[in-house]
Amino acid sequence: MKVSREQMVQNRTRILTEAGRLFREKGFDAVSVAEVMKAAGMTHGGFYGHFRSKDDLIAQAIGSAVGSQSATDDISAWIDTYLSKLHRDHPDQGCPMAALAGFMRQQAPEVRASMAQILAVQIGTLSDIVPGADSAERRRAAIGSWSAMVGALILARSIDDPALSDELLSETRAWIDEKQYSRPASPAQRSPAA
Repeated sequence: MKVSREQMVQNRTRILTEAGRLFREKGFDAVSVAEVMKAAGMTHGGFYGHFRSKDDLIAQAIGSAVGSQSATDDISAWIDTYLSKLHRDHPDQGCPMAALAGFMRQQAPEVRASMAQILAVQIGTLSDIVPGADSAERRRAAIGSWSAMVGALILARSIDDPALSDELLSETRAWIDEKQYSRPASPAQRSPAA
């Protein structure tokens, strides 16, 4: 039975959604192609109609998952959501960067290139919405804030001390506020045109 183009797109989207969820929950090596296809409600044989390899699936699943979780213009609310207990406790539904960054070093070049591309877009998006006197200052703030947020989430998930885990999230939020969002730039930090 021939599948329509629309159904192929829906099937591919379902595969990417399930792959992204499973990879974030278990890591890349612990998830097989057969497991992804089963979770998507399809047979293993249909995989190669959508992807060249598992590496191709990983690269595209990362992009698909990040694309659905972009920052909004309300940077404060977005940071609060990112550094929340709910996000910490549900890596399968959250940010692929925090869930998968530790596994990236061992991945194929196409997977690492996908992550680099996504990271560049994320930093660019944040640079557009964080406060700062000029583009260089906003980019620095975006990189520092994003790195702190991802790092805090990774560390908060890695320990079995709930109080310390909660503190990592709340104190990272406070640090970001102190460094970037709650205080105006000093005259020395402002650009000459400001």
